[in-house]
Amino acid sequence: MSIEKGEVLPGATLLRLGDAGPETVSLGEKMKGRKIVIFAVPGAFTGVCTTAHVPSFIRVIDALKEKGIEEVICISVNDPFVLKAWGESTGATAAGITMLADAESAFTTAIGMNFSAPPAGLINRSLRYAMVVEDGVVKVLNQEETPGVCEVSGGEAILEVV
Repeated sequence: MSIEKGEVLPGATLLRLGDAGPETVSLGEKMKGRKIVIFAVPGAFTGVCTTAHVPSFIRVIDALKEKGIEEVICISVNDPFVLKAWGESTGATAAGITMLADAESAFTTAIGMNFSAPPAGLINRSLRYAMVVEDGVVKVLNQEETPGVCEVSGGEAILEVV
């Protein structure tokens, strides 16, 4: 069953690539007492994720911050090496988007947002969604009907509801 509006997100340990290698990041600590946006993609360097989803948040990150969003986090079921390279190549990192890897799909599975599409080579990946989270509570959850579409989970759609 998928996480729903009004529920508390589980704490999770995600990964990012730091100067000394992979580092753990406590999602619980990032959410504590803060208003953030989390958006998830099926895969780094994939079509819609690269050409639509990430760019939509790059376009609106400043406007989101003006509305009180303290951090925008992109989560993907990839390794932290790939997410660092993808964040740099898309401009997401330079824009201030935090790129976090859910390498084992533990967080994604815990919130019921996992899927597999073997013909596309996508195994245990994340559905495409975006959420506004306040102190760990999901205030807005916009999930796409299909992973190949970025409409309700795009940056502009989230900006409208913040």
